[in-house]
Amino acid sequence: MIDSLEISNSKQQVAVLGAGPMGLAVAYQLILDGYQPIVFEADDRVGGMTAAFDFNGLTIERYYHFHCTSDNDFFQMLDELGLASQMRWIETKMGYWYQNRLQSWGNPYALIKFKGLNLISKFRYGLHAFLATKRNDWRSLDHKNASAWIKRWVGKKAYEVLWQRLFDYKFYNYSDNLSAAWIWSRIRRLGRSRYNLFREKLGYLEGGSETLLQAMVEAIENGGGKICLKTPVTKVVIDKNHVQGIEIRGKFQPFDRVISTIPLPYISTLIPDLPREISKAFQSIQNIAVVCVIVKLSKSITENFWLNINDPEMDIPGLVEYSNLRPLDCHLVYVPFYMPGEHPKYQEPDQSFLNKVRCYLKKINPSLTDDDFIDLRASRYRYAQPICEPGYLNKLPPLKLPIKNLLVVDTSYYYPEDRGISESIGFGRKLAKIIKSENL
Repeated sequence: MIDSLEISNSKQQVAVLGAGPMGLAVAYQLILDGYQPIVFEADDRVGGMTAAFDFNGLTIERYYHFHCTSDNDFFQMLDELGLASQMRWIETKMGYWYQNRLQSWGNPYALIKFKGLNLISKFRYGLHAFLATKRNDWRSLDHKNASAWIKRWVGKKAYEVLWQRLFDYKFYNYSDNLSAAWIWSRIRRLGRSRYNLFREKLGYLEGGSETLLQAMVEAIENGGGKICLKTPVTKVVIDKNHVQGIEIRGKFQPFDRVISTIPLPYISTLIPDLPREISKAFQSIQNIAVVCVIVKLSKSITENFWLNINDPEMDIPGLVEYSNLRPLDCHLVYVPFYMPGEHPKYQEPDQSFLNKVRCYLKKINPSLTDDDFIDLRASRYRYAQPICEPGYLNKLPPLKLPIKNLLVVDTSYYYPEDRGISESIGFGRKLAKIIKSENL
């Protein structure tokens, strides 16, 4: 990886903007197809939301990730890079914190025992989850409201107990205007990670996502590609509806082809010469921000990997006890605070979120003391989650823009699937193949 601008162009080179999993997958596939891509990344490391950091001696991702048995594009990449043997599978558990009580969750037996719902509500909830898992056609759900769709199936009471606060503390004022197709894809992905009705199996890669990222970087560089870190692209230059190249720190670099994988809200500034209607379409894509607190503890909180939370004293939809999936020398918990980027809470200092997390974890596990908290850190990502409202499929600008040799995408484009490593890899490789098939 380099951070200089000594770039020699050839007509086989392509500029890829962004070195997250999607951008790296684009570059990787382009290498296989005979190109020599150059990847430009503003950060000092690859990975985007999968990037790792040094957490008091532990190299770990800033934001949690896990893998399901349906992550086929991810598994194909592992096979090609010789990493398949480093995949590990663990039987994990889910829980629900409700009415100041920790309850089991995620299987029919836990649903039957759940305190807070009557038998009819439980039956309706279970039937909805089962049918959503079996469903494959999602287009009829694209224009449906997620809240209304769920209420129709599970009833008002079950929605209020099991869904409403999850929506409210992730999407706030957007929570009543989400696409049913998007929430269906989340239900289906987790449902299909079960190897029977009562057991859930999730996976992790030895060394975390950093193992995959570094293997992709090595494959790209060995194939003649380059990755330029700390190199933010300030402009994509267009002339007569044709890409000319990019600008970096005021210096023009010619490129015949450009693929951008950075968040769509940056596009109108990055590519100011787009047609007005296209630029407005990119600007209209909204995203939720996240402040994710990661905690290193000397003891576990619960036995669950994922804990849904419905508590009026906690402004979070849940937490992830990552060390209950991936064995570590410590106990590791991710606590994400989602909110619109314009929300006043997003401007609060990190310490405000760290203090909240201490209180929340102590409430869930009263045996925790201050001495059990080894370290806490907070990471922020302004464009963490696209807000997929009803009709989102038609809201996205077309993949093929009226600018020759330019592709602009981010994780929004594999809607209704939620953002994920496997989905980013699969879509990134698809973009590279478009370059080849259409001789862009």
